[in-house]
Amino acid sequence: MEGDSKVMQAFQKSFVQVQSILEQNRLLINEINQNHESKLPDNLGRNVGLIRELNNNIRRVVDLYAELSTSFARSVDSEDSAGAVRSDTRAAQKRSRPI
Repeated sequence: MEGDSKVMQAFQKSFVQVQSILEQNRLLINEINQNHESKLPDNLGRNVGLIRELNNNIRRVVDLYAELSTSFARSVDSEDSAGAVRSDTRAAQKRSRPI
């Protein structure tokens, strides 16, 4: 069950990273909206960089979710494999008992 703990810690770490990035995105979107509403050329020009940063953050979130999905699938597969081995072992033990 130590492996379960490590998997849960990895999930927790990834979710914390995602939440942090999403919070940054919220702030970026607010700033982008304010700059857009101001219609000032400097602010509109600044939005180019802010939108790039927002797009990069979205890519990072997608990557983190992809990694989470892969890790989760592996952990489920390894549990299924371990369960299948245990079941096979139990079945073999039952068959080997004298009647």
